[in-house]
Amino acid sequence: MSAPHLWLRAEQRDNETRVGLMPEGAAALIADGFRVTVEASDSRVVPTSAYAEAGCEIAPEGSWPDAPDQAIIFGLKELPEDGTPLRHRHIMFGHAFKGQSAGRVLLDRLKAGGGTLLDLEYLVDDRGRRLAAFGYWAGFAGAAVALRCWAAQQRGEEAAAVAPYPNADKMKQALRAELDAAADRRPTALIIGALGRVGTGARDLCTAMDVPVTAWDMDETAHGGPFPEILDHDIFLNCILAGPDTPVFVTVDAPEAPRALNVIGDIACDPDGDYNPVQVYDRVTVWESPALRVHDDPPLDVMAIDNLPSMLPLESSEDYSRQLLPVLKALKDDPGGVWARARATFKEHV
Repeated sequence: MSAPHLWLRAEQRDNETRVGLMPEGAAALIADGFRVTVEASDSRVVPTSAYAEAGCEIAPEGSWPDAPDQAIIFGLKELPEDGTPLRHRHIMFGHAFKGQSAGRVLLDRLKAGGGTLLDLEYLVDDRGRRLAAFGYWAGFAGAAVALRCWAAQQRGEEAAAVAPYPNADKMKQALRAELDAAADRRPTALIIGALGRVGTGARDLCTAMDVPVTAWDMDETAHGGPFPEILDHDIFLNCILAGPDTPVFVTVDAPEAPRALNVIGDIACDPDGDYNPVQVYDRVTVWESPALRVHDDPPLDVMAIDNLPSMLPLESSEDYSRQLLPVLKALKDDPGGVWARARATFKEHV
Protein backbone atom coordinates (compact mmCIF):
# COMPACT_ATOMS: atom_id res chain seq x y z
CA MET A 1 0.00 0.00 0.00
CA SER A 2 1.09 3.58 -0.56
CA ALA A 3 2.34 5.50 2.46
CA PRO A 4 -0.28 7.71 4.11
CA HIS A 5 -0.66 11.44 3.65
CA LEU A 6 -0.92 12.98 7.14
CA TRP A 7 -2.34 16.51 7.26
CA LEU A 8 -1.61 18.31 10.54
CA ARG A 9 -4.29 20.98 10.85
CA ALA A 10 -4.05 24.19 12.84
CA GLU A 11 -6.10 24.11 16.03
CA GLN A 12 -9.03 26.49 15.74
CA ARG A 13 -10.12 26.53 19.38
CA ASP A 14 -9.23 29.40 21.72
CA ASN A 15 -6.47 28.66 24.24
CA GLU A 16 -5.35 25.56 22.37
CA THR A 17 -1.68 25.73 21.42
CA ARG A 18 -0.71 22.07 21.77
CA VAL A 19 0.25 19.81 18.90
CA GLY A 20 0.26 16.04 18.53
CA LEU A 21 3.27 15.79 16.24
CA MET A 22 6.58 17.54 16.83
CA PRO A 23 8.91 18.45 13.94
CA GLU A 24 11.32 15.61 14.72
CA GLY A 25 8.40 13.17 14.62
CA ALA A 26 7.27 14.59 11.30
CA ALA A 27 10.80 14.12 9.95
CA ALA A 28 10.74 10.49 11.11
CA LEU A 29 7.44 9.90 9.30
CA ILE A 30 8.77 11.49 6.12
CA ALA A 31 11.86 9.28 6.30
CA ASP A 32 9.47 6.33 6.54
CA GLY A 33 7.76 7.35 3.30
CA PHE A 34 4.88 9.41 4.65
CA ARG A 35 3.74 12.62 3.05
CA VAL A 36 3.25 15.21 5.80
CA THR A 37 1.44 18.51 5.30
CA VAL A 38 1.33 21.02 8.15
CA GLU A 39 -0.99 24.01 8.24
CA ALA A 40 0.57 27.32 9.19
CA SER A 41 -0.35 28.53 12.66
CA ASP A 42 0.72 31.57 14.66
CA SER A 43 -0.69 30.12 17.90
CA ARG A 44 0.87 26.65 17.85
CA VAL A 45 3.54 26.21 20.54
CA VAL A 46 5.99 25.07 17.84
CA PRO A 47 6.68 27.55 15.00
CA THR A 48 5.63 26.59 11.50
CA SER A 49 9.19 27.16 10.29
CA ALA A 50 10.38 24.17 12.35
CA TYR A 51 8.08 21.89 10.34
CA ALA A 52 9.28 23.36 7.06
CA GLU A 53 12.86 22.68 8.12
CA ALA A 54 11.85 19.08 8.92
CA GLY A 55 10.72 18.62 5.31
CA CYS A 56 6.96 19.08 5.70
CA GLU A 57 4.78 20.73 3.10
CA ILE A 58 3.18 23.89 4.49
CA ALA A 59 -0.47 24.70 3.77
CA PRO A 60 -2.56 27.75 4.71
CA GLU A 61 -4.23 27.72 8.10
CA GLY A 62 -7.69 26.14 8.02
CA SER A 63 -7.29 24.69 4.53
CA TRP A 64 -7.90 21.08 5.55
CA PRO A 65 -11.45 20.91 4.06
CA ASP A 66 -9.80 21.18 0.62
CA ALA A 67 -7.17 18.51 1.33
CA PRO A 68 -7.04 15.53 -1.04
CA ASP A 69 -9.57 12.81 -0.32
CA GLN A 70 -6.91 10.35 0.84
CA ALA A 71 -5.35 12.77 3.34
CA ILE A 72 -5.79 11.89 7.01
CA ILE A 73 -6.65 15.08 8.92
CA PHE A 74 -4.91 15.15 12.30
CA GLY A 75 -5.70 17.59 15.09
CA LEU A 76 -6.37 17.46 18.81
CA LYS A 77 -9.52 19.36 19.68
CA GLU A 78 -12.88 19.82 18.01
CA LEU A 79 -13.57 21.10 14.52
CA PRO A 80 -15.50 24.30 13.80
CA GLU A 81 -19.19 23.56 14.38
CA ASP A 82 -20.46 24.71 10.99
CA GLY A 83 -22.56 21.64 10.21
CA THR A 84 -20.73 20.77 6.99
CA PRO A 85 -20.43 17.10 5.99
CA LEU A 86 -17.00 15.60 6.68
CA ARG A 87 -15.47 13.37 4.02
CA HIS A 88 -11.96 12.71 5.33
CA ARG A 89 -10.56 10.38 7.91
CA HIS A 90 -10.09 12.51 11.04
CA ILE A 91 -7.73 11.78 13.92
CA MET A 92 -8.71 13.85 16.98
CA PHE A 93 -10.39 13.77 20.37
CA GLY A 94 -13.98 13.59 19.16
CA HIS A 95 -15.79 13.18 22.51
CA ALA A 96 -18.50 11.43 20.53
CA PHE A 97 -18.91 7.91 21.87
CA LYS A 98 -20.46 8.42 25.30
CA GLY A 99 -23.68 10.21 24.45
CA GLN A 100 -22.33 13.78 24.32
CA SER A 101 -24.68 16.07 22.38
CA ALA A 102 -21.89 17.76 20.39
CA GLY A 103 -20.46 14.32 19.66
CA ARG A 104 -23.73 13.20 18.13
CA VAL A 105 -23.62 16.20 15.82
CA LEU A 106 -20.05 15.29 14.82
CA LEU A 107 -21.08 11.72 14.04
CA ASP A 108 -23.95 12.99 11.90
CA ARG A 109 -21.54 15.19 9.92
CA LEU A 110 -19.19 12.26 9.34
CA LYS A 111 -22.05 10.02 8.31
CA ALA A 112 -23.31 12.67 5.88
CA GLY A 113 -19.91 13.10 4.25
CA GLY A 114 -18.73 9.50 4.36
CA GLY A 115 -15.86 10.38 6.71
CA THR A 116 -14.36 8.48 9.63
CA LEU A 117 -13.40 9.43 13.17
CA LEU A 118 -10.26 7.71 14.46
CA ASP A 119 -10.59 8.92 18.02
CA LEU A 120 -7.36 9.51 19.91
CA GLU A 121 -9.03 8.41 23.13
CA TYR A 122 -9.71 4.99 21.61
CA LEU A 123 -6.27 4.15 20.24
CA VAL A 124 -5.69 1.05 22.35
CA ASP A 125 -3.60 -2.10 22.34
CA ASP A 126 -5.10 -5.58 22.15
CA ARG A 127 -5.75 -5.48 25.91
CA GLY A 128 -7.68 -2.22 25.68
CA ARG A 129 -4.94 -0.01 27.17
CA ARG A 130 -4.55 3.46 25.69
CA LEU A 131 -1.33 3.91 23.76
CA ALA A 132 -0.98 7.67 24.09
CA ALA A 133 -2.54 10.17 26.47
CA PHE A 134 -2.18 13.70 27.80
CA GLY A 135 -3.35 12.39 31.15
CA TYR A 136 -0.33 13.14 33.30
CA TRP A 137 -0.26 16.83 32.40
CA ALA A 138 -4.05 17.09 32.64
CA GLY A 139 -3.81 15.84 36.22
CA PHE A 140 -0.88 18.07 37.03
CA ALA A 141 -2.49 21.24 35.66
CA GLY A 142 -5.97 20.32 36.91
CA ALA A 143 -4.75 19.93 40.47
CA ALA A 144 -3.01 23.29 40.17
CA VAL A 145 -6.17 25.07 39.02
CA ALA A 146 -8.22 23.39 41.76
CA LEU A 147 -5.73 24.64 44.35
CA ARG A 148 -5.97 28.13 42.86
CA CYS A 149 -9.76 27.94 43.27
CA TRP A 150 -9.32 26.99 46.94
CA ALA A 151 -6.80 29.80 47.50
CA ALA A 152 -9.23 32.30 45.95
CA GLN A 153 -11.95 31.13 48.34
CA GLN A 154 -9.65 31.80 51.29
CA ARG A 155 -9.42 35.40 50.05
CA GLY A 156 -13.21 35.62 49.73
CA GLU A 157 -12.99 35.60 45.94
CA GLU A 158 -13.60 33.37 42.94
CA ALA A 159 -10.65 32.10 40.93
CA ALA A 160 -9.19 34.47 38.37
CA ALA A 161 -8.50 33.57 34.75
CA VAL A 162 -5.76 31.07 34.02
CA ALA A 163 -3.07 31.27 31.35
CA PRO A 164 -0.29 29.05 30.00
CA TYR A 165 3.01 28.70 31.86
CA PRO A 166 6.44 28.40 30.22
CA ASN A 167 7.08 25.18 32.13
CA ALA A 168 6.02 23.17 35.18
CA ASP A 169 8.60 24.79 37.47
CA LYS A 170 7.15 28.24 36.80
CA MET A 171 3.67 26.91 37.49
CA LYS A 172 4.77 25.43 40.82
CA GLN A 173 6.57 28.60 41.88
CA ALA A 174 3.53 30.77 41.18
CA LEU A 175 1.12 28.37 42.86
CA ARG A 176 3.23 27.99 46.00
CA ALA A 177 3.38 31.76 46.41
CA GLU A 178 -0.40 32.01 45.97
CA LEU A 179 -1.11 29.28 48.53
CA ASP A 180 1.33 30.74 51.06
CA ALA A 181 -0.33 34.16 50.79
CA ALA A 182 -3.89 32.80 50.98
CA ALA A 183 -3.83 30.75 54.20
CA ASP A 184 -1.67 29.45 56.99
CA ARG A 185 -2.54 25.83 56.17
CA ARG A 186 -2.78 23.55 53.19
CA PRO A 187 -6.07 21.98 52.10
CA THR A 188 -6.64 18.23 52.17
CA ALA A 189 -7.32 16.47 48.86
CA LEU A 190 -8.93 13.18 47.89
CA ILE A 191 -7.99 11.82 44.46
CA ILE A 192 -10.01 9.08 42.75
CA GLY A 193 -8.04 7.39 40.00
CA ALA A 194 -4.80 8.01 41.84
CA LEU A 195 -2.93 5.13 40.19
CA GLY A 196 -3.58 6.21 36.61
CA ARG A 197 -1.83 8.74 34.41
CA VAL A 198 -4.15 11.59 35.38
CA GLY A 199 -4.10 10.74 39.06
CA THR A 200 -0.32 10.44 39.09
CA GLY A 201 0.01 13.95 37.68
CA ALA A 202 -2.44 15.29 40.24
CA ARG A 203 -0.61 13.54 43.08
CA ASP A 204 2.76 14.87 41.93
CA LEU A 205 1.47 18.45 41.89
CA CYS A 206 -0.16 18.08 45.32
CA THR A 207 3.01 16.55 46.75
CA ALA A 208 5.07 19.43 45.36
CA MET A 209 2.67 21.86 47.11
CA ASP A 210 2.75 19.94 50.44
CA VAL A 211 -0.95 19.13 50.14
CA PRO A 212 -1.98 16.00 52.12
CA VAL A 213 -3.53 13.48 49.71
CA THR A 214 -5.91 10.57 50.23
CA ALA A 215 -5.27 8.37 47.18
CA TRP A 216 -8.12 6.14 45.98
CA ASP A 217 -8.40 3.87 43.00
CA MET A 218 -10.57 0.93 41.96
CA ASP A 219 -10.38 -0.96 45.25
CA GLU A 220 -11.70 1.96 47.28
CA THR A 221 -14.64 2.62 44.94
CA ALA A 222 -15.58 -1.00 44.15
CA HIS A 223 -18.45 -1.03 46.68
CA GLY A 224 -20.31 1.47 44.50
CA GLY A 225 -20.93 4.21 47.04
CA PRO A 226 -22.00 6.34 48.70
CA PHE A 227 -18.65 8.00 49.37
CA PRO A 228 -19.00 10.32 52.39
CA GLU A 229 -15.21 10.57 52.67
CA ILE A 230 -15.22 12.90 49.66
CA LEU A 231 -17.17 15.46 51.66
CA ASP A 232 -14.63 15.28 54.49
CA HIS A 233 -11.81 16.70 52.31
CA ASP A 234 -11.32 20.30 51.20
CA ILE A 235 -10.72 19.30 47.58
CA PHE A 236 -11.89 16.35 45.49
CA LEU A 237 -10.04 15.55 42.26
CA ASN A 238 -11.83 13.20 39.86
CA CYS A 239 -9.21 11.59 37.63
CA ILE A 240 -11.02 8.61 36.11
CA LEU A 241 -12.37 8.00 32.63
CA ALA A 242 -16.02 7.24 33.39
CA GLY A 243 -17.91 4.33 31.84
CA PRO A 244 -21.20 2.51 32.32
CA ASP A 245 -19.96 0.80 35.49
CA THR A 246 -18.61 3.95 37.14
CA PRO A 247 -20.43 4.81 40.38
CA VAL A 248 -21.61 8.31 41.21
CA PHE A 249 -18.99 10.02 43.38
CA VAL A 250 -20.77 13.31 44.12
CA THR A 251 -24.58 13.32 44.15
CA VAL A 252 -26.89 16.19 43.34
CA ASP A 253 -27.64 16.81 47.04
CA ALA A 254 -23.97 17.08 48.06
CA PRO A 255 -23.85 20.93 48.07
CA GLU A 256 -26.53 21.03 50.79
CA ALA A 257 -24.90 18.32 52.94
CA PRO A 258 -22.57 19.02 55.88
CA ARG A 259 -19.12 19.07 54.30
CA ALA A 260 -15.58 20.31 54.39
CA LEU A 261 -15.53 20.05 50.60
CA ASN A 262 -15.13 23.43 48.91
CA VAL A 263 -13.60 22.60 45.52
CA ILE A 264 -14.18 19.80 43.01
CA GLY A 265 -11.59 19.45 40.29
CA ASP A 266 -13.36 17.31 37.69
CA ILE A 267 -10.26 16.69 35.61
CA ALA A 268 -11.98 13.91 33.66
CA CYS A 269 -14.52 16.59 32.72
CA ASP A 270 -17.48 14.92 31.02
CA PRO A 271 -20.56 16.78 32.33
CA ASP A 272 -22.54 16.15 29.15
CA GLY A 273 -21.81 12.42 29.05
CA ASP A 274 -24.13 9.61 30.05
CA TYR A 275 -21.78 8.43 32.81
CA ASN A 276 -20.88 11.68 34.58
CA PRO A 277 -19.98 10.72 38.19
CA VAL A 278 -19.97 14.33 39.44
CA GLN A 279 -23.63 15.30 39.36
CA VAL A 280 -23.53 18.83 40.74
CA TYR A 281 -22.80 20.65 37.48
CA ASP A 282 -23.75 20.47 33.81
CA ARG A 283 -21.18 22.41 31.78
CA VAL A 284 -17.44 22.78 31.38
CA THR A 285 -15.61 25.79 32.73
CA VAL A 286 -13.30 28.01 30.74
CA TRP A 287 -9.90 29.64 31.09
CA GLU A 288 -11.43 33.07 31.65
CA SER A 289 -13.61 31.77 34.50
CA PRO A 290 -12.22 28.44 35.72
CA ALA A 291 -14.55 27.98 38.73
CA LEU A 292 -18.28 27.34 38.50
CA ARG A 293 -19.92 28.28 41.81
CA VAL A 294 -22.60 25.64 42.47
CA HIS A 295 -23.30 26.62 46.11
CA ASP A 296 -22.69 29.83 48.04
CA ASP A 297 -22.66 29.16 51.77
CA PRO A 298 -20.40 27.38 52.34
CA PRO A 299 -18.93 27.80 48.87
CA LEU A 300 -18.56 24.89 46.49
CA ASP A 301 -16.74 25.51 43.21
CA VAL A 302 -16.32 23.07 40.33
CA MET A 303 -13.28 23.34 38.06
CA ALA A 304 -13.91 21.47 34.79
CA ILE A 305 -11.66 22.84 32.06
CA ASP A 306 -11.44 20.33 29.21
CA ASN A 307 -8.04 21.27 27.74
CA LEU A 308 -5.93 21.51 30.89
CA PRO A 309 -2.66 20.27 29.34
CA SER A 310 -2.62 23.45 27.25
CA MET A 311 -1.56 25.27 30.40
CA LEU A 312 1.81 23.54 29.86
CA PRO A 313 1.72 23.32 26.07
CA LEU A 314 5.35 22.53 25.28
CA GLU A 315 5.90 19.82 27.89
CA SER A 316 2.56 18.18 27.23
CA SER A 317 3.06 18.27 23.44
CA GLU A 318 6.54 16.78 23.65
CA ASP A 319 5.35 14.01 25.96
CA TYR A 320 2.25 13.15 23.93
CA SER A 321 4.06 13.25 20.60
CA ARG A 322 6.66 10.77 21.86
CA GLN A 323 3.91 8.38 22.88
CA LEU A 324 1.91 8.77 19.67
CA LEU A 325 4.67 8.61 17.06
CA PRO A 326 4.92 4.77 16.96
CA VAL A 327 1.13 4.64 16.64
CA LEU A 328 1.15 7.09 13.74
CA LYS A 329 3.83 5.01 12.02
CA ALA A 330 1.42 2.07 12.17
CA LEU A 331 -0.91 3.92 9.78
CA LYS A 332 1.37 2.60 7.04
CA ASP A 333 0.49 -1.04 7.64
CA ASP A 334 -2.28 -1.83 10.11
CA PRO A 335 -4.53 -4.62 8.78
CA GLY A 336 -5.83 -5.63 12.19
CA GLY A 337 -4.13 -3.47 14.78
CA VAL A 338 -4.72 -0.23 16.64
CA TRP A 339 -6.20 1.74 13.73
CA ALA A 340 -8.46 -1.13 12.74
CA ARG A 341 -9.78 -1.19 16.30
CA ALA A 342 -10.36 2.57 16.16
CA ARG A 343 -12.29 2.22 12.89
CA ALA A 344 -14.41 -0.55 14.38
CA THR A 345 -15.24 1.63 17.38
CA PHE A 346 -16.35 4.42 15.06
CA LYS A 347 -18.51 2.10 12.96
CA GLU A 348 -20.17 0.75 16.09
CA HIS A 349 -21.17 4.22 17.24
CA VAL A 350 -21.96 5.92 13.96
